[in-house]
Amino acid sequence: MRLTDYTDYSLRTLIYVAVHPDELVHVQAVADAFDIPKNHLVKIVQKLGQLGFLHTVRGRAGGIRLGRAPERIGLGEVVRAMEPDFALVECFHQGDNACVITSACHLKGILGDALRAYFAVLDRYTLADLVNKPAALRQLLGDAVVAAAIPVSEIKVNRGAKRGG
Repeated sequence: MRLTDYTDYSLRTLIYVAVHPDELVHVQAVADAFDIPKNHLVKIVQKLGQLGFLHTVRGRAGGIRLGRAPERIGLGEVVRAMEPDFALVECFHQGDNACVITSACHLKGILGDALRAYFAVLDRYTLADLVNKPAALRQLLGDAVVAAAIPVSEIKVNRGAKRGG
């Protein structure tokens, strides 16, 4: 099984943000750290925010932080939410399966078992398991980490401001 770049970048974004628990991270910093096009990453961050994995703060001093504790972000949940589908082969498609051997073939059942096992493993892990060595991750991410993060304590929240500003 191969995950899409969309899901890969989603996981990388969550990892990056998780190793900066006390900071508001700029999307550009994540893009720079992983050499991901920012415009693509913005769409990913938006979806991660809609799903509650990230909390986004708009505006000039805006950025992203985790929407919940890393221990509460399951890897299986993220992968299921970000992947477009898990139809591994044609016989998984209900409406447009044209495979002539589907009725006698056991491939769909076997691959279905494999997919369930795949998710059973992912469901045993959380984002916290991915970032259990934050110092090493921060070092590998290099200078982009230092330049891109804003300490949360320095952020001023204007609760009366309109969204979208």
